[in-house]
Amino acid sequence: MKIATEAVQVGVEWDTRTGAMTVPIYQTATFRHPGLGQSTGFDYSRSGNPTRQTLENGIARLDGGCRGFAYSSGMAAITSLLFLFKSGDHLIVTEDLYGGTCRLFDRIFNQYNLSFTYVDTTDNDAVQAAITPATKAVFVETLTNPLLKFADLPALSTICRQHNLLLIADNTFLTPYLQRSLDLGADITIYSATKYLAGHNDTVAGLVVVKDPALAEQVYFHQNGAGAVLGPQDAWLVIRGMKTLGVRLDRQQENALRIARWLASHQRVTKVYYPGLENHPDHELMQRDAKGFGAMIAFEVDEHSLVEQLLLKTKLISFAESLGGVETLMTFPEVQTHADIPPELRARLGINNVLLRLSVGIEDGDDLIEDLTQAFEPEP
Repeated sequence: MKIATEAVQVGVEWDTRTGAMTVPIYQTATFRHPGLGQSTGFDYSRSGNPTRQTLENGIARLDGGCRGFAYSSGMAAITSLLFLFKSGDHLIVTEDLYGGTCRLFDRIFNQYNLSFTYVDTTDNDAVQAAITPATKAVFVETLTNPLLKFADLPALSTICRQHNLLLIADNTFLTPYLQRSLDLGADITIYSATKYLAGHNDTVAGLVVVKDPALAEQVYFHQNGAGAVLGPQDAWLVIRGMKTLGVRLDRQQENALRIARWLASHQRVTKVYYPGLENHPDHELMQRDAKGFGAMIAFEVDEHSLVEQLLLKTKLISFAESLGGVETLMTFPEVQTHADIPPELRARLGINNVLLRLSVGIEDGDDLIEDLTQAFEPEP
């Protein structure tokens, strides 16, 4: 069955008694026991809730994993996964990753003696060279945020197997609709479900999918123990959003390719990062390992003063953080989403004062290009 169909069907099978097409919102903290030493399978909503379980089972099916887990945010999901490691452990991490993840690693978990080395995870030799006796995992974003690099997961998986490392893939930008990271060798997939999976900028959530049952038991232990679980209302919103994942991403990708080509031809744009363009260095690899190129674009303009003009002059396109919703959003990574990355690293990566990030929505593509056109026009 195709991923788009699987997504539509999430939760449909739940209520066999009434035949309800939508899973109910089980807004309850606790569950009554049928007898001493007996359970319905649900006892306390931190440990398990039927609405959340429906979402967790659904994302596991979409991603081809043995078990899924839902958290109160994407950052809560990453935090919970870091409990798999102990003091002294070392992780290799994508260098151009979301600034909030960098903050979590360097300013929170560093104080517990976890160490992180940032490398270009599209460079397999660089990953290999960064491995030490203390290395326990490779954490990769694919696509990366905001520069849209695409790692070779099968090659990274081979390296990880040789050194007995976990391969953890943040697949937020592509979702299972465009890439199933577990099929390509990852052990764990992470999603900020706030983004494309929920898809409507109306809820915050994180999801994790695990391939191996024994590892999944460890992840569940930490999810239940730490308790940063997703509430039933938000779980229901993510389920509802996932049902339209396929049609939304199809439209968003179509718009993104048109806009990327338009930007590439604009005289005030000096560089466009979009893997759907044939000149993108990872274009061919994505054709091999993914079913599309996503709907995120980064681009550089020819002078800093144009950044504020574009952010404030667009009318349909909102100046806002986050991404993946039906509305098109634009942000300035250097001072917003990636402000927590050290300035010297930002400069080396190219996250500079002329770089903008565009999350393309489902509006009419002509209207979006018209909005950008008028925003680029000089002020009278």
